[in-house]
Amino acid sequence: MKDNSKVRSAASLSNLDKLAWYLDSSIRIPGTKWTIGLDGLLGLIPGVGDLAAGAISSYILMQAVQKGVSGLVIARMLINIAVDTVVGAVPVVGDIFDFAFKANLRNVNLIHSYEQDPKKIKRRSGLGVAAVILAILALFSLIIWLVFMLLSNLLSLTA
Repeated sequence: MKDNSKVRSAASLSNLDKLAWYLDSSIRIPGTKWTIGLDGLLGLIPGVGDLAAGAISSYILMQAVQKGVSGLVIARMLINIAVDTVVGAVPVVGDIFDFAFKANLRNVNLIHSYEQDPKKIKRRSGLGVAAVILAILALFSLIIWLVFMLLSNLLSLTA
């Protein structure tokens, strides 16, 4: 007799695989090996397209939470969605990025990997999240320094 919870879990993972495929890789670009998905196509709609794609992507995140995936892995998945949504909102460059980044496939692969080896994925996710936090802190520090330098140069011009 099969354990019903394991059967349901396998079925829901299969559904997440399909959703990620539709969002990131369901359309082959003729004459190439490249694929795009509905996420990238939605991103072509100015203003709301990337937000709508991000909202759909959050369904995969919610499923990971329900499956009991570690908070560090959830944070890494959230970063993938945020990067895809924010960078994707930049005209032209963001659209190209949307077609290449494939955040949904990355996130479903994180769920699969977590189920196979939770400790390894938690460690990798912790390092990834720490790297992103350090990068954000470095960026904010750079912005503050640039503003300080700009203001000091402007003040020296008026003196």
